[in-house]
Amino acid sequence: MERQPRYVWLADQLRRPILRGELVPGTRLPSRTRLARNYRVSEQVSRAALRLLAMEGVVEARQGSGYFVREDPARVRVLRTDTSSVPGMGGLRREVEGTEQQPGQPPVSTRLRLRRGDPVYLTSALGMALDTPVALHLSWEPALVTTGTPHTPFDAEPGDGLLDRLEAAGHPVDGVVEEVCLRALREAEAALLCASAGTPALVVERTHYCGGRPVETSDLVSTTDQCRLVYRLSLPRPRNPAEPG
Repeated sequence: MERQPRYVWLADQLRRPILRGELVPGTRLPSRTRLARNYRVSEQVSRAALRLLAMEGVVEARQGSGYFVREDPARVRVLRTDTSSVPGMGGLRREVEGTEQQPGQPPVSTRLRLRRGDPVYLTSALGMALDTPVALHLSWEPALVTTGTPHTPFDAEPGDGLLDRLEAAGHPVDGVVEEVCLRALREAEAALLCASAGTPALVVERTHYCGGRPVETSDLVSTTDQCRLVYRLSLPRPRNPAEPG
């Protein structure tokens, strides 16, 4: 069996008392030097362990002060399966940043089944909770889908729904696929969300289909501190044996 790296082992030793509640939010962790001495590891190992915990959101680094156990933040609940989630914002107030046409590049062109360089419309929007941006929504459409119609993203009025616009253009959506992943927040995203690059981020990749053809794909990006995804699933009603088959 492959041996566990020392920094991962040390992170486990520090994580356990935090998750058990033995170290309350706001508690300052020992310095890298003290950790190295207490656990008989190098300072390089203790530094890597602290950085791993910070990436996980368990602790936070304060400039010039060290590492502290993080507060459990209040998260916005983003609904993904009701009518309010159609624009991809799950009930958040949508504030459009702008729309531009650009050559499609992987992985977006792959998700839309386009050739590299085929034109797409990119619409950027922020999801606002009160006056705070908590989510970034990026939507890409193949330009071919609505070009030549009065239903391109450039023609959209505030409050226009994506599905209504695509249907008016002759592409009614009949299928949706979502994938959720966790990755580090990128610098451009962090600037818009008033967060730190490298913070753990939730990403929801949603693709709309018409007759099996992708007609739009989007990313909903938020830090794990800011949002929690809520999925409501309908279960089939059990058939009454007395009912005719």
